[in-house]
Amino acid sequence: MTDKHGTLATPSREPMADQNRKAEQFRALHIPGAPLVLFNIWDAGSARCVSAAGAKALATGSWSVANANGFADGERIPLALAIDNLRRIVGATELPVTIDLESGYGDASEVVGETIVLAIDAGAVGCNLEDSFPADGKLRMTSNQADRIRHARQTAATARIHFFINARTDIFFQGPPEQHDDAMVVEAIERAHAYAEAGADGLFAPGLADITLIARLAKESPLPLNIMVGDATPSVRTLAAHGVARVSHGPRPYLVAMKSLEEAARAAVLGAYDGSPESPHSD
Repeated sequence: MTDKHGTLATPSREPMADQNRKAEQFRALHIPGAPLVLFNIWDAGSARCVSAAGAKALATGSWSVANANGFADGERIPLALAIDNLRRIVGATELPVTIDLESGYGDASEVVGETIVLAIDAGAVGCNLEDSFPADGKLRMTSNQADRIRHARQTAATARIHFFINARTDIFFQGPPEQHDDAMVVEAIERAHAYAEAGADGLFAPGLADITLIARLAKESPLPLNIMVGDATPSVRTLAAHGVARVSHGPRPYLVAMKSLEEAARAAVLGAYDGSPESPHSD
């Protein structure tokens, strides 16, 4: 970060202290059996709405942010735009904010570190970092992803913030739910151990919905488990009873909001021309 003269600027102690306070606050919310529920947001307006509803923390969802800005998911939204969006969200709330950084916007570990710097500078206290390639969804080698996480952790340490790295594994996106089995859970556990050793703070396993498999993963993972809500996902109460520490809603809040907007718009447009008393064209 530089000042107006282009020289290295020292961050104000007060904002950094506040960001660190929020980072510790966010970290403390990950309790197995009493999960943090994140109703994912996509802009400053949705951040204010979810904050007003009583949320304890905020999390962006990459799919929602991308679609709200006219892009498809998969790192197609420019990183600069995603970070600017994050900055506006952080400025709109007093809650801790974590950002979905997808795969870190770069294959090289050093590039991932640079992305983390941008997120921290914009006020984030954590991020999601997935272990699949954005182009095709295939899994990275465990060692490669661990190295990327290690660089992210080193970057956060240099910035002197206890940044929460939520290591997302896309193992359960490699096949339909009916094909999920113990072997996939074993692989997820192995990855969790490698990611924890590299400096990750949480394990995110989207796509997993079978409660028996969820319970095993929660029990054997060295990291607190994050599950994403889907049509087949058990209730939050059930997830809590089986050791889950974080529950994310992913793109669902955005889809619900857009459906409601479309329905309201359709009613308004049709009502304007259907001859009703409210219609400007009625007799």
